[in-house]
Amino acid sequence: MTKSPAPKTGILDIAPYVGGKSKIEGVAEPIKLSSNENALGCSVRAIEAYEKAKEKLFRYPDGHAAPLRAAVAEYHDLEPERLVFGNGSDEVFALLNQVYLEAGDNIVTGEHGFLAYRISALACQAEVRLAEEPDQRVSIEKLLELVDAKTKIVYLSNPANPTGTWNTPEEIADLRTRLDPSILLVVDEAYAEFVDEPTWETAFPLARDSDNVIVTRTFSKIHGLAGLRIGFGYCPVDVIAAIDRVRLPFNANLPAQFAAVAALQDAVHIEASRQQVLNWHPRLRQAIAGLGYDIRKTIGNFILIYFRDAEEAARANEFLMTQGIIIRHVANYGLPQCLRITIGKDEENEAVIEALGRFAATR
Repeated sequence: MTKSPAPKTGILDIAPYVGGKSKIEGVAEPIKLSSNENALGCSVRAIEAYEKAKEKLFRYPDGHAAPLRAAVAEYHDLEPERLVFGNGSDEVFALLNQVYLEAGDNIVTGEHGFLAYRISALACQAEVRLAEEPDQRVSIEKLLELVDAKTKIVYLSNPANPTGTWNTPEEIADLRTRLDPSILLVVDEAYAEFVDEPTWETAFPLARDSDNVIVTRTFSKIHGLAGLRIGFGYCPVDVIAAIDRVRLPFNANLPAQFAAVAALQDAVHIEASRQQVLNWHPRLRQAIAGLGYDIRKTIGNFILIYFRDAEEAARANEFLMTQGIIIRHVANYGLPQCLRITIGKDEENEAVIEALGRFAATR
């Protein structure tokens, strides 16, 4: 048998993305709190729209996503011509990297930043520069220290996953001002709808008045459509024009477009999903901190637990698995001493607290 052709240089050196676990051997219905999914699922209206879409599955989707474009623009008060849709916001990052990166270029992001930024950049044979995050929070100064003449994109998660930390609008505006206008600043706001923090603001207004700022959002979190993969970027029109030259013509599938429009129209479900997180976030932090664990103030639909070391975090992860609970060990994000727990349903959150209490008794 002949050997397959070799991929281009560097591809096999990329560590593939590994999502949160979803199964435990021998456990039929585990409590899955590993992927920051919406505890309440998706809107009933989104499900109904998905059902209607099945009648049109033989049709190609609208390549311009016109109904969804109009719905997103109205919901967020954005200019429709400045929107690009993707197979999740992950694809928006990949498209930006594909369009703007060449071999020898680099991107800059925080050391604990979302892995998707890095994977597609490396696939473009670009360098990934990881800025130190003092106290697990992105430092504007540390980012700027790594920027040079070959930097094409700076990625900033706000709020950040998995740390749950955030940057103020003043910090982001300062970063934009100090970046050369030829460098794109991408602000990933996947968890924006779960924020209840006065020092956080969306970067949409900054992007509106800038030629190099992009803001991304996803329907996977507050809207509970992770399985349909739909996200968008709010970009300068010149960036949209460049992306549309390489974007696959039907990258946002038809059922996803239908369901996303309906999800935006269900204010009751959106608010219920938000309140589930806002109600449980302080309760979980307080309860788990009361067991003797290091818990820091964060925002998002998850919390991060700091253990004494990587070994204890690994033991806690294995113990929770024996209790039928799946959470996320975030060693691949440079935090081997941490476990990330998605805020779930009431009974799931109670189960996590009880299980961690039992583990704490063995410390």
